[in-house]
Amino acid sequence: MPISLNNLLVVGISSRALFDLEVEEAIFRIQGLDAYREHQLNNENEILKLGAGFALVRALLKLNALTPNQRFVEVVIMSRNSSETSLRIFNSIEHYGLDITRAALTGGASLAPYLEAFNVSLFLSLHEDDVQAAVNSGVASALLYQKPDNVLEELNQIRIAFDGDAVVFSDESERIFQEHGIEAFEAHERENARKPLPEGPFARLLKALSFIQNNFKTADGRAAPIRTALVTARSSPAHERVIRTLRAWNVAIDETFFMGGVSKSDVLAAFKPHMFFDDQPGHCDRARTLVPTGRVPLKTNSDN
Repeated sequence: MPISLNNLLVVGISSRALFDLEVEEAIFRIQGLDAYREHQLNNENEILKLGAGFALVRALLKLNALTPNQRFVEVVIMSRNSSETSLRIFNSIEHYGLDITRAALTGGASLAPYLEAFNVSLFLSLHEDDVQAAVNSGVASALLYQKPDNVLEELNQIRIAFDGDAVVFSDESERIFQEHGIEAFEAHERENARKPLPEGPFARLLKALSFIQNNFKTADGRAAPIRTALVTARSSPAHERVIRTLRAWNVAIDETFFMGGVSKSDVLAAFKPHMFFDDQPGHCDRARTLVPTGRVPLKTNSDN
């Protein structure tokens, strides 16, 4: 009987997001595929350094060790490499002791068609075209920035921070703000305070994390292995709709910050997430030097 991934949190991550392949990427762009292939074959026993998504992946995989007979997370390497040039990636996975056994190696073809085949819940990459195609196919996806210097700090908990509008929630309210200004936005949110916000691209991921958290609730008060934060530019009176929406979803966020336009960077630095997801390039640019950051593109009408 085939193994099913349907009840697991499946993270699809590109090899360049998991490991530091910037030298190799430059060889490919400047010298071409043949030079890249030769470099990878000649260096396949050289262990790769850690990439932007490594800390998050390592932390998530540790969940599987907490309950001996139950797995919560699967990670799939998704790469445009061919199998011929992928041994260095697998050797590095083994070196770091990562419990990753599945891969999609497409030999230059788009990765998006294979996301559904692996039931991917979250896709992480440094290639914008792949991320946009994943977003357009309805998968929670983020374009990762290069990791900050302090990314390798070990934490006892998995910590993930989310922006609100256009990430956890839909961009419906954000569009009102952009098109009509703050007063129209606040009036709209006040009038709809008891109406739950529509789901955004990362709502399912947040719900999955909340489900996993509930599996680890204990009577002895031990800290849960996952801690989440909502760091949103909203402020009063737009806070009420957020609180009521999360209540309607039966999702408990551990820490919530209504920033009211204040920079998110200091709060994120204090929270120390393994990853922060935001849709605004400005917020991401300020956060990326302090914490691992992924930008969530808006869905387009493209069929790519």
